[in-house]
Amino acid sequence: MPDMHQLSARGCERARRALERVRHARHPLHGWRRWTIIAVQAAVGLFLLFALVNLALWFSIDRSGGPVRQAMWEVEALARSPLDGEQAPDHAFTALYGDVLGAEPDVGEVRDYFEDQSQREEFVLEHVMTQRMLSLNDRLDARVFPSGVYVGLRAMGPDGAPMVYVTRHLAHFMFFPRHAYILVVPEQGEATVFSASVNNKLDEDAEHPNHLRATLQAYDVEAYDFPSSGQAVHLMTRISDEVATDALARLETAAQRLAEAEVTYGVLAPNSNTVIGCLLEDAGVMTRTERSGALLAVRAPGLGADCV
Repeated sequence: MPDMHQLSARGCERARRALERVRHARHPLHGWRRWTIIAVQAAVGLFLLFALVNLALWFSIDRSGGPVRQAMWEVEALARSPLDGEQAPDHAFTALYGDVLGAEPDVGEVRDYFEDQSQREEFVLEHVMTQRMLSLNDRLDARVFPSGVYVGLRAMGPDGAPMVYVTRHLAHFMFFPRHAYILVVPEQGEATVFSASVNNKLDEDAEHPNHLRATLQAYDVEAYDFPSSGQAVHLMTRISDEVATDALARLETAAQRLAEAEVTYGVLAPNSNTVIGCLLEDAGVMTRTERSGALLAVRAPGLGADCV
């Protein structure tokens, strides 16, 4: 009976022979066709590696009820998200929230639910729920959502069929980089969102389409960062339960300064996340070291870049 050393030697020899066969195998294609196939294979390999790393990052985040249970819930939330212009059926809300809110919660019960959720490091605000909130209250404000200042993170993808049925799941679980925004919910008045992006996404007729731009607008279905079919599940963090009296004025000033700076948008930086990161640092929410951390660089590329 062979000992462990013999088995190990045989295994190494078989591996060496397999590698030699691969190295000396004749490729069925030659010239530019061969290198095209090799380049495509390399690109697919990098894509799969990127997707697996991002999926691992998703599972590394502390989730209520455990990562598997939360993943199943978010898959269902994405699947039940209606297309733009459509209303989610009542059974979609009941399937997602019936066990905690019942089929017909009132504004106070919804607010209490989010007051409890906002105590966690991160919680979910998604498309079906926001539709129900608007049907109950006409607008998103402190009657139906706890007052405070929030940072939202969402995936990016198309809203229209048929692509949305595939891309919204891939974007949420596999393409981990997120777009950040700031949501302000005052005690009185409607919620306002501070959004930053490349100019032509916020204004199709923009004079300088490649410039970085920020806007303040009501947090409703017309807002750039409102949950939609393509970006149905948002991760929210409550950074303050009080809204300073000058909070909106400071955000408006930041948007004006950005417009005056005429900064060209960058895919990695400077981008929308850079704007949000600088605002959070200025407000004392995080230090420069914290916003430049490796995990944040993967989750929200550009967040730790130099301020513009």
